[in-house]
Amino acid sequence: MTMPPDADPSGSDDALLRLYAHGDATAARRLSARLLPRVYAHAKRLLGDAMEAEDVAQEAMLRLWRTAPEWRPGEAKVTTWLYRVTANLCIDRLRKRRGVGLDEIAEPVDPQPGVAQQMQDRSRHEALQAALATLPERQRQAVVLRHIEGLSNPEIAQVMEISPRAVESLTARGKRALAALLAGRRADLGYDDEKAG
Repeated sequence: MTMPPDADPSGSDDALLRLYAHGDATAARRLSARLLPRVYAHAKRLLGDAMEAEDVAQEAMLRLWRTAPEWRPGEAKVTTWLYRVTANLCIDRLRKRRGVGLDEIAEPVDPQPGVAQQMQDRSRHEALQAALATLPERQRQAVVLRHIEGLSNPEIAQVMEISPRAVESLTARGKRALAALLAGRRADLGYDDEKAG
């Protein structure tokens, strides 16, 4: 196997994708191990459903593999491109879901034993997920990418194909809406006023 001249063997996402495009299965495994958990977590946060998130994550990775031979390093980061694809797949699923009644959507199953801390963590996660679900799609996407996934505003702007200023506006409105929605639940979620600081 000949290594492409511009493939950097240091292990950057771009380099691994180029190596995969030239037949390197080890590069594909390394890139999958690095990116698949992040893509799955992002999809799960946007969809609120583990099984659908798995489907979306697999589809997003398949699209990355199909794109690999035409990938042009430097045009976009692999993670930015992958987050955009994942978000678009999630939005498609959310739009299809709109006509489905709540009784038809399966409740997520928690395989963990029910110790007090896990129950509290789960309550907090569910409260956040429920609050996120009430936000408009673009606000939810911006808030998740910024405050949960930890992307910068310029990276989010690339993912969402909007300006960094629009990202700031979306995240600010989303944070205010979440704060208002969750303000009355501090006590039942286990946050006391001393820790509120």
